[in-house]
Amino acid sequence: MRTYKLTIAYDGTAYQGWQRQSNTERTIQGILERCISEQTGYPVEVNGSGRTDAGVHASGQTASVVLRGIAEAGFFTEKVNGGLPEDIRILREELVKNGFHARKSAAGKVYEYHVDINPKADVFTRRFCFHFPRELDLDAMRKAAGYLTGSHDFAAYTDKKDEKSTKRMIYAIIVSGQGGRVTIRYEGTGFMYHMVRILTGTLLEAGSGQRSPESAAEALRSRDRQQAGFLAPAQGLFLKEVRYRQ
Repeated sequence: MRTYKLTIAYDGTAYQGWQRQSNTERTIQGILERCISEQTGYPVEVNGSGRTDAGVHASGQTASVVLRGIAEAGFFTEKVNGGLPEDIRILREELVKNGFHARKSAAGKVYEYHVDINPKADVFTRRFCFHFPRELDLDAMRKAAGYLTGSHDFAAYTDKKDEKSTKRMIYAIIVSGQGGRVTIRYEGTGFMYHMVRILTGTLLEAGSGQRSPESAAEALRSRDRQQAGFLAPAQGLFLKEVRYRQ
């Protein structure tokens, strides 16, 4: 048995998220498993670093897969890619030690959220940005982000009610803007269901004057989802990188 680590990019627009589902074939995991199995001649299971929601994109998703033996060079990046839709690509393949698991072995993740603040949505990037045509105070957004950085109970920033623990560590939230585009970068140990999108909605409300930067901290203390910001749409979100300990 041999374990492979795969780095995958996908445009999530047409898909119902990462995780395979019994009621649809339009999932990233399901399509990868089918295409790899067609090449191996036997069923395989592809384990991702975590789920991405319907419509969310990835430029650096990581997955692990166990094959019965060593694959020929370029098996994934050439043969399997040949059978994948054009909006899903395996960027890199790496033979790793048995026991590696894309989710269980992960030490951190990096997400980016892209916002188009121009009066009219850009024709070419509208599938990959949230069109939010308002003037944003980036300093107010950075101030709110400061309250959210560090180790906190983020119960107010998830839509999943049965999390075993809602404590997470965010190492950095970086807000940058240029030419009618705002990017928010999140680096942390891990993120819960809808967490990055709720954090983004909170920062956008702070930047547009709908809430004070301090209210982001008040939401943390309250542990009440209603005190945090709106759920930003899926299309602006990218999983950029999954980090592993050496």
